[in-house]
Amino acid sequence: MSPRHRVPPGDHSLEPLLLDPTRLAIVSLLATAQWCEFGFVRDQVKLTDPALSKQVATLGDAGYVQVRKGQIGRRPRTWLRATPNARARLGRHIEALHTIVAESQAAGAAHQPDEVP
Repeated sequence: MSPRHRVPPGDHSLEPLLLDPTRLAIVSLLATAQWCEFGFVRDQVKLTDPALSKQVATLGDAGYVQVRKGQIGRRPRTWLRATPNARARLGRHIEALHTIVAESQAAGAAHQPDEVP
């Protein structure tokens, strides 16, 4: 895992895969709907088709996203949805982020430096 996506130390439930803002946006979007068309997701997260395909493959391999392919008339379509496991993991990830922020803010507010520069 790259340093950019390393989980910070501490007792929390952060999901390493969701530390990437793009993947977090995709899973958050999909978690609120039954199924989303590929083009809708692409437009909402402002990615190119190849970039979204790569992210969907990564999320799919990790069990976060299901993909269904089909056609409407003669036009091929791809639909995406978050798995139930992904929805639960996203909820824990968001809770962990709230906890980290609250604990950090409380520690900062309580800190009394010996000397002010």
